[in-house]
Amino acid sequence: MREYSVPPLVESPLESNTTDLLLEQAAKPSNPALFSVPGADGAWAPITATEFLKDVRALAKGFAAYGVEPGDRVGIMARTRYEWTLVDFALWFAGAVSVPVYETSSPSQVAWILSDSGAVGVVVEAPRHENVVRQAAVEEDLAAVKNVWQIDGPGLDELRTAGTTVSDEDLEARRAKATLDDTATIIYTSGTTGRPKGCDLTHGNFVNLSRNAAAAQPEVCREGARTIMFLPLAHVFARFISVLCVTAGATVGHTPDVKNLLPDLQSFQPDFLLVVPRVFEKVYNSSMLKAEDGGKGKIFHAGAKTAIEWSKAKEAGKVPLSLKVKHAVFDKLLYGKIRTAMGGQVKYAISGGAPLGERLGHFFHGIGVTVLEGYGLTETTAPVTVNTPKLTKIGTVGAPLPGNAVRIADDGEILAKGISVMKGYFNRPDLTAENFTDGWFHTGDIGQLDSDGFLKITGRKKEIIVTASGKNVVPALLEDRIRADAIVSQCVLVGDQRPFISALITLDEEALPGWLERHKLPAGTTAAAAGETEQLQTEIQALVDRANKHVSKAEAIKVFRIVPTDFTEASGHLTPSMKIKRAQVLKDFSAVVDEIYSGQKV
Repeated sequence: MREYSVPPLVESPLESNTTDLLLEQAAKPSNPALFSVPGADGAWAPITATEFLKDVRALAKGFAAYGVEPGDRVGIMARTRYEWTLVDFALWFAGAVSVPVYETSSPSQVAWILSDSGAVGVVVEAPRHENVVRQAAVEEDLAAVKNVWQIDGPGLDELRTAGTTVSDEDLEARRAKATLDDTATIIYTSGTTGRPKGCDLTHGNFVNLSRNAAAAQPEVCREGARTIMFLPLAHVFARFISVLCVTAGATVGHTPDVKNLLPDLQSFQPDFLLVVPRVFEKVYNSSMLKAEDGGKGKIFHAGAKTAIEWSKAKEAGKVPLSLKVKHAVFDKLLYGKIRTAMGGQVKYAISGGAPLGERLGHFFHGIGVTVLEGYGLTETTAPVTVNTPKLTKIGTVGAPLPGNAVRIADDGEILAKGISVMKGYFNRPDLTAENFTDGWFHTGDIGQLDSDGFLKITGRKKEIIVTASGKNVVPALLEDRIRADAIVSQCVLVGDQRPFISALITLDEEALPGWLERHKLPAGTTAAAAGETEQLQTEIQALVDRANKHVSKAEAIKVFRIVPTDFTEASGHLTPSMKIKRAQVLKDFSAVVDEIYSGQKV
């Protein structure tokens, strides 16, 4: 199949905007709890729709009092926390446009985003973020930025106080001014190369997509459902889910520091989660390592195998009795413990950001957590396609959400059209024209549609490696298999215009101590030293050999190197959404790459 579209289930009036989503919840007799925040005693305290609306209006009036006009852009630079969404909705009520900034951004990145968007102010979390904005103002002319409000300081209270001079009528006029066609937010793509581009996302993108997503999977995001947000709200995936939860009346908790994720999961007890594949890999690997360290490795591996077999049989429509019995036994021995670590109530996990892979999808389904893998980009307000509880195919990223369409171009590129697709790139009509053809957005990803309209991602168009002999190689096919091992953190394939494929591999610092203990090596051994040991070289070679079985000889990894430092966001090798910056990796490790190919003919 080359094209598949799904008509919308819900259509919204043109004169509506994202603020109506909150007003609808506040008008309900049930007055659902939209958020939950940690109280002084450590317990989670609910914030109802009417309570949230009252504070949103107070802050919105404050922005108006400070001179923020309808259509003005205001930055938000903070960790994932309740106040992030509070400020977001307050800006919309004031008629303004929010501009997310990753809280880890450098002064030069902040300077670019605030100057390019023409921001008139910025809300930051803490003094360190305000310092970054001040440094950014040295690098770029940010004269338009008249105000910096600090969440941890007096900033929000100053807004509330100033807002007392603004009338309800003035605020309502501002709130109702925007239509579905107007800009709601400008989200700058973190980008794997070059300066970030501003994606102009409209109120219609959020309103129509949220309403149709809620209608397509009412079992997941519904009034009374609970989720805990730990992905950065500056990223479109978390941002969309946040708006979706308001649309559905679900309750959202926040964890700004992922180090607190496990205890927060257990105290909050979410019904569904949104995660990126790396989180699933971490949960699987940490569970495996814990079992192996406790002498129960055989039980874990047997249980994992059973979970995958059970899931595949379930998907095929028939689970043999013997497999049902084994599955029930492992549910008591293993699966229940993993679910308990995730809070004990998680039934669904929405996965995005990168392909998950069938193995992990079947494993989590087999232990009782249905993974709903989806696909989208910043340019598509997150999901274009998604698996739903009623329509799921593990190994795919689902069919188009109602209101969306997917087309496969002649070269295999995925094109997208519909309610989720942005207006265009802010201030860049040239880029907009370059990336749209007859209303179809060129995603840059390669994929396939099956006969039921389910999409499978097979690679990234710009990341395809062409060897010196002309062989096209999709890096993700091998990288994902190697990175799935507990001891591996990252894997980057190399080989463009080279005689063969090689790989740069980094080690997982968290898994290293357990690996050293199992191999009777000194506890203080560094990642660099461990990478040179015969034991680890042998283990990685075995991983590479297993991965190579899934590709042709021309695509197989011939040589690998374990590099001494990990690829992280802090090192400049990962985007905030955990995507590899290949060009930067190749630049910084060019000496290693040159050494691999110097005089070698494999």
